[in-house]
Amino acid sequence: MAKTILVVDDKANVRTLVREYLDEQGFHVVIADNGQNALYTARQEKPDLILLDIMMPEMNGYEFMRTYRKESDTPIILLTAKLEESDKVIGLELGADDYITKPFGMRELVARINTVLRRIGKTPMPSQVYARCRYCSGYRSPFCDGQ
Repeated sequence: MAKTILVVDDKANVRTLVREYLDEQGFHVVIADNGQNALYTARQEKPDLILLDIMMPEMNGYEFMRTYRKESDTPIILLTAKLEESDKVIGLELGADDYITKPFGMRELVARINTVLRRIGKTPMPSQVYARCRYCSGYRSPFCDGQ
């Protein structure tokens, strides 16, 4: 089952770009254009993870986090143009799980999403198969020939 990602940004081009790329990567994506609409969407859709801009009209990302954290522990990755260390610290102290500054690379974004989902147990640990051995990152040694 595809993981649901809520993308919250006041810029339509950012929402579209992220939605299209995440769709291609197999995620189910819902969008909101400000914090107030994000609260409604998050309550209805129950996303597995939220990508959240900070600087938005009506309700900014910090206000969204203060409100939403009272009712949910859904992971939040801040996706913002704010570069100052103080902004990062505020976001993380309010409960963000990660902080990505704009501009950002799509592959890095997906890697960070998968990392957060894996850390909270919403996706299995990755495993890789080499010849007749399988290496699971949660174990120290590979399983070879079924052993």
